[in-house]
Amino acid sequence: MADTQTVEAEPDKKQRSVRVVLLALMITMMLAMLDNMIVGTAMPTIVGELGGLEHLSWVVTAYTLATAAATPLWGKLGDMYGRKGVFMTSIVLFLIGSALSGMAQDMGQLIGFRAVQGLGAGGLMVGVMAIIGDLIPPRERGKYQGMMAGVMALAMIGGPLVGGTITDNWGWRWSFYINLPLGVVALGLISVVLHLPAKRAQARIDYLGAALLTVGITSIVLVTTWGGTEYAWTSARIMELIGIGVAALVGFVFWQTKAAEPVVPLHIFRSRNFTLMSIIGFITGFVMFGATLFLPLYQQSVQGASATNSGLLLLPMLGAMLVTSMVAGRVTTNSGRYYVFPVVGSVLMVVGLYLLSTMDTGTSRLTSGIFMAVVGLGMGCLMQITMLVAQNSVEMKDMGVASSSTTLFRTLGSSFGVAIMGALFNHRVQDTMAERGGELGSKVTEQSAQLDAKSLEKLPDAVREAYQYAVSAGTHSAFLLGSIVAVVALVAAVFVKEVPLKGAGPQKSADDAAPAPLVEV
Repeated sequence: MADTQTVEAEPDKKQRSVRVVLLALMITMMLAMLDNMIVGTAMPTIVGELGGLEHLSWVVTAYTLATAAATPLWGKLGDMYGRKGVFMTSIVLFLIGSALSGMAQDMGQLIGFRAVQGLGAGGLMVGVMAIIGDLIPPRERGKYQGMMAGVMALAMIGGPLVGGTITDNWGWRWSFYINLPLGVVALGLISVVLHLPAKRAQARIDYLGAALLTVGITSIVLVTTWGGTEYAWTSARIMELIGIGVAALVGFVFWQTKAAEPVVPLHIFRSRNFTLMSIIGFITGFVMFGATLFLPLYQQSVQGASATNSGLLLLPMLGAMLVTSMVAGRVTTNSGRYYVFPVVGSVLMVVGLYLLSTMDTGTSRLTSGIFMAVVGLGMGCLMQITMLVAQNSVEMKDMGVASSSTTLFRTLGSSFGVAIMGALFNHRVQDTMAERGGELGSKVTEQSAQLDAKSLEKLPDAVREAYQYAVSAGTHSAFLLGSIVAVVALVAAVFVKEVPLKGAGPQKSADDAAPAPLVEV
């Protein structure tokens, strides 16, 4: 009898251990997602103390560049040298960057330390996804989608609120220091409970491939960041960056066919599903970050919502995304079928974005909330399914590069989305202001097409009304473009082939039972 109880207790212990590891992974995921949103709220205070307003954009750009460039490298290092050690190294690097950023004495130091922080951040999300891929069979992984979507929604809603509270009560430096206790807790849990097999690759790291990829990604992100703002799209600097980026990426692809241990093994793209999920992930990033940028702006400028609660304005979209993600995960786990979700999700995304493009100065908050919810339902079907299917499409030895490549495509999609939708929005706003607001209207938006609440209050009534009309026209153009781009995701989703998910479902047989999670009990 005692032996029987011991045997029955083993699965329970393993389940508890997996839950502890997942708690640590979710904390780490929260760190990765919260950072920019908290720091963004604190930026006016930071500039007020450190000065250097002309370098303000680099505080975000340095972090974004380093994160994007490091993402594929962390995934490959995890595949080569073991997931746990590489993941913990990325957390430590992120925490060092956070501590140094909090101690920065001028804007130059802050930008440099943010780059260090970004290098670590590149391994956080990849590490989370790859470790989940190691521990949990794809068939069972759907159950945890809701948890990941919940963390994402919490970060987007709570980030600005937490950032504002910390800055007002503790000072802007705590916007960085707050990462330290959370990171230490995650490190402690991972070091004690998570035990994955150690690896030691015989081949050397592909330094040339890493350098070419870094140059290519950096050039792309700089083009999308500077284009239309710092430099005209047709300027010599932007053309140079495009040329360097294209040359580096072409060289990278060529070298990956020759390298002994390529950073991104090109054979993973032979899988139709992996390639399609990369495309869908890119489009999802394009749409999602564009939506989170322009929706609060529209609601503040046109509907008169408070900027303080900007995160709460996205609640209809994020709430719908959370619920749908949980339902999609549960259905996938129980049935093992997932084809319907990319297709339905893409359709909802196209329809929702089109509905958002119809908003004007008379649209009520209830109506815009319903439109946002439609987009959120679509994203909920896509956000985690893309990673699940991508990981299911490769061998276990390529889990890291599959996770990092999918994450990278989503990151690049967000860069392109913000840049292209932003350029279209700004152009439309400035044209409309010149047309409806006259000479004063043109002057108002000469420096920036986005006005804060204080600037808006100072405008004459006629110019303010013209600006509200211009913002609604700008959001119309941006969301209409998003809807058209989302059609590409729908086309890709239609061609997805439903390959059975690895690992058993709710009723496992002895032959296809998944290996026990590699955690200490």
